[in-house]
Amino acid sequence: MPLLEETTVPQEHPPTLPVVIIGNGPSGICLSYLLSGYKPYLDTGTVHPNPILYRKLQETKHLPITEQDLEYLSEGLEGRSRNPVAVLFDTLLHPNADFGYEFPPVLQWRRDKQQHIPHLVLGRATPGGAWHAMQGSMLTISLGIWMELPGVNYRDMTKGKRSDRATPEEISSYYRNYVKLMGLQKNFADNTYVTSIQKLYRGHEGEGLENGHNDQGDGGVGEEGNVVKCEDSGGGGALWEVRGYQQVQNDTHVPFSLFAENVVLATGASDAPARLGVEGEDLPFVFHSISDLGLAVSRQKLDPNSDPVLIVGAGLSAADAVLCACNSNISVLHVFRKNLDDPDLIFKQLPKTLYPEYHKVYNMMFSIASSVCAKIFPEHCVVSFQSDMKCLLQGNNSLKAFKISMALVLIGTNPNLFFLKDQGQYLGLDPEKPISCKQNPIDIHPYTFECTKEPGLFAMGPLVGDNFVRFLKGGALGIASCLLKRLKKKGKLITNGGNNFI
Repeated sequence: MPLLEETTVPQEHPPTLPVVIIGNGPSGICLSYLLSGYKPYLDTGTVHPNPILYRKLQETKHLPITEQDLEYLSEGLEGRSRNPVAVLFDTLLHPNADFGYEFPPVLQWRRDKQQHIPHLVLGRATPGGAWHAMQGSMLTISLGIWMELPGVNYRDMTKGKRSDRATPEEISSYYRNYVKLMGLQKNFADNTYVTSIQKLYRGHEGEGLENGHNDQGDGGVGEEGNVVKCEDSGGGGALWEVRGYQQVQNDTHVPFSLFAENVVLATGASDAPARLGVEGEDLPFVFHSISDLGLAVSRQKLDPNSDPVLIVGAGLSAADAVLCACNSNISVLHVFRKNLDDPDLIFKQLPKTLYPEYHKVYNMMFSIASSVCAKIFPEHCVVSFQSDMKCLLQGNNSLKAFKISMALVLIGTNPNLFFLKDQGQYLGLDPEKPISCKQNPIDIHPYTFECTKEPGLFAMGPLVGDNFVRFLKGGALGIASCLLKRLKKKGKLITNGGNNFI
């Protein structure tokens, strides 16, 4: 990968790539697979259980799915994603999965090296993204087979495994090995940190590139900069300048700069823990990661004689924390805003046979036995944390104060898009609010995943509301299909299958 000083404008322009993908988790890995010439075709030896979809697939079975009309194929399908292509790809890979069936995929994969689109995947660690940082002993919410990527069966790589669910350690190992098995390493630049993305427009009559302003008049993306000269890579229009640094041996930071015709945001949503925004949240005994609880237990800073641990949140991370504390005989105060009868409680949506540990937490919520380690406070919120290790809780009609040993605020995470102008807020469905995977995802075209407010910029995965691996793969299908069609129309598809940028 060519590295350039960020503080200078080079005499020779940085390289220009058709696609740069920011994020090397399952989203970025799956998209790299599809951009590397791997194409999904209907497997004529299988029959899809949805007769209408199967009839549509047979109409153009000679074409890969990436060259078909995704809107037509997606029509009428229902699933647990708000994005129709995500539902389509999931039902092709896991037919009728939501009904408890395990039908084989109806796709077969063929590689066409003449359909390779050169691209670069920038990630902060080795391929696998946030999975490398998760607790190794917890089980994933999704079944292991739902975590797999196209072309490599998850069970084949985990022979001898007893549980249908997986640990994050097993999943991160699967993703890391997947990149090697599929020969994608040349597309990945690990330990790479993006610091800015800036949209530049090609000038007229050889005037080069200059900072642009988009149609919404928001001043473009990234910080203001000087005019940057570079050759036209064909097609006119805009380019993206991507800057950052790569961490190499001895923690040396080597800056880089490159141009891209298209940028894909695949950064996930685990960068920035959501905060309560209450008094005292920055005190040293208040944490926002379950790993801090595990560390306190392992270092024996907590024991059965400690004051209770306050755990805030009603999701799976909070449930994991409750289990972790109770398994170590540490008392818990579990606080959340929802009512116990709220149908949106995640525990109500999980089959008891597959998720017994979460139903254990759910049963705790209804138990009044004195032996239960967790005291539950539904319909409560934290008012403040105090420096004397106390917290103040607000109920419907009362204020309660408790002495605690530590607090864990586990109310979700938000993406950190600091390298975009205003954290990319203008890209959201509501441009007046920060990007949030649940409340305010990035606004995209439903079949191409291109940002509606920024042509040439794409988003996928949690950034567009697809938090489960089984659905984020649909973003890869939509983006790959869009880019393949556009470049084919321009006659710019690469035939050598190589990548000279790493």
